[in-house]
Amino acid sequence: MDAALRSPSLETGRRGLGIARYALLFLVCLFAFLPGISTLPPTDRDESRFVQSTKQMVETGNYVDIRLQDETRYKKPVGIYWLQSAAVLLSGDGSAAPIWVYRLISVLGGTLAVLVTGWLGNRMFGREAGLIAGIALAGIVMLGFEARIAKTDAMLCATALFAQAALADIYLRHREGRAAARASPWVFWAAQAAAILIKGPVVPLVSLLTVLALVGFDRDRGWLKNLKALRGILLAILITAPWLVLITLKSGAAFWQQSVGKDLLGKVGGAQESHGAPPGFYALIYVLFFWPFAYAALESGLKALSRFRTDPRLLFCLAWYIPYWLVIELIPTKLPHYILPAYPASILLMAWMLTDKDATAIEFSRWQVWLRWITLAGFALVTVLLAAAAAGITPYLTKTVSWWGIMAAALALLAGWLGSGVKPALPPLPRIFLATVCSAGAFALLTTFVLPGVKPIWLSPQIVADFEAAKPCPTSRLASAGYAEPSLVFLAGTDTLLTDAKGAADAMASDKCTVALVASRSVDAFLKALPGGRTGLDEVGTVKGVNYSKGAEKLFILFRRKG
Repeated sequence: MDAALRSPSLETGRRGLGIARYALLFLVCLFAFLPGISTLPPTDRDESRFVQSTKQMVETGNYVDIRLQDETRYKKPVGIYWLQSAAVLLSGDGSAAPIWVYRLISVLGGTLAVLVTGWLGNRMFGREAGLIAGIALAGIVMLGFEARIAKTDAMLCATALFAQAALADIYLRHREGRAAARASPWVFWAAQAAAILIKGPVVPLVSLLTVLALVGFDRDRGWLKNLKALRGILLAILITAPWLVLITLKSGAAFWQQSVGKDLLGKVGGAQESHGAPPGFYALIYVLFFWPFAYAALESGLKALSRFRTDPRLLFCLAWYIPYWLVIELIPTKLPHYILPAYPASILLMAWMLTDKDATAIEFSRWQVWLRWITLAGFALVTVLLAAAAAGITPYLTKTVSWWGIMAAALALLAGWLGSGVKPALPPLPRIFLATVCSAGAFALLTTFVLPGVKPIWLSPQIVADFEAAKPCPTSRLASAGYAEPSLVFLAGTDTLLTDAKGAADAMASDKCTVALVASRSVDAFLKALPGGRTGLDEVGTVKGVNYSKGAEKLFILFRRKG
């Protein structure tokens, strides 16, 4: 085998990252992901749907079926609900556990993703690169958001990294002339199974596309036998089959119809839930969701394009990112987090560029120079807009000044400058570390102080506070007409009735303990449908704000029976 292909990986793969470096990455994750998980109210709609379904599992003790109130929720498999249920049960609060308990699973997912990225960066490019890669992943906008929200994507990113790290180890060991590590194929297939239980075929698709790209560009395919495919697939089946069998017995064909027929094939065949976008969507949002390292990472990707045929490490990273990115660009349904499982590949290339002296000598072609300038302009614009949003959201919605917002804006500007790599007077590792600290610090201020203080956008907590203060009985039920966000169900209780004006009137007429929440536009219809009209009613609260899920101003009135 050509020594030029062997020596880089052999030299960098012999030393571990070390306990002290892993400890540093862990502390960076705590700083980057924990602030705000207890102060940020439940968000609509995906997060609240996940946590409410988990809450109902704990309430009922049924950990097979997935339900949101009385409706089945079979779009995603059970994995994230099991993990969140475990956190809730360990908290000792049961179904009364606050939102931050559910979010701990996403914090864990983000932390695992960072630690495995550090391991893989060290495995590929050396200790400094591993540390840079792990720290940088903790600082990007996408993971900073997903690791704070109780849904699937942070943990899915972790499973993707376990799978891809094992795959990289198998491939690179073969290219180095070394035997495959015993654990690698089993980690690979176990991670695939875990990913399937969390979000279906996303990670298997990432790995399959990576393998196909490697096979297409690398004529040496002997490494494929080290995947132990037959035994590995059997392991994945043994892990996933028990729940799949149980949910099939429970639901019949309903689970497969909703998860595969409606959700998966629906996304591939057309735009779902108004989330359609043309090809190029993920290229356009790259500078925002990869901020503050989007510009530097793009540079590294362009440099890797000129070296990947002689360096299998660069080939692996490009095979990981590019095919998956192209495929999801072609799928009509698009959401920003779909690209997250590929982002670590770009982070690893950035770590390579910043630590490999030879990378600095690589020159850019004309089209690459133009792309760099366009990306830099977009990056600068995003940095300014993020800072403006941090400083301006509170004055815009509450007519008051937030000094926390101004501090977050200053940190965002500093993070953008440090992360860009444009004439910084610092070596790569300290610069990346400070950029991540500033980025994570801005996130911490926003999610701990700024956003929770913008009361108009948090309608559900206001409604529930007024409901708790006004309810006439300990077991009072809230009937909501004109406001059906899942966060309201999570906060007010599973028995919350989401209905229309007549339904709220009927509920109040049949149960004197019921409290009705009625949108201002539906008050006349509600009073008309209620026997006796306004007679015998008390108006016990008024909630005004912005429903950010729909982008509309709302006014709601709470009613209860007199006496």
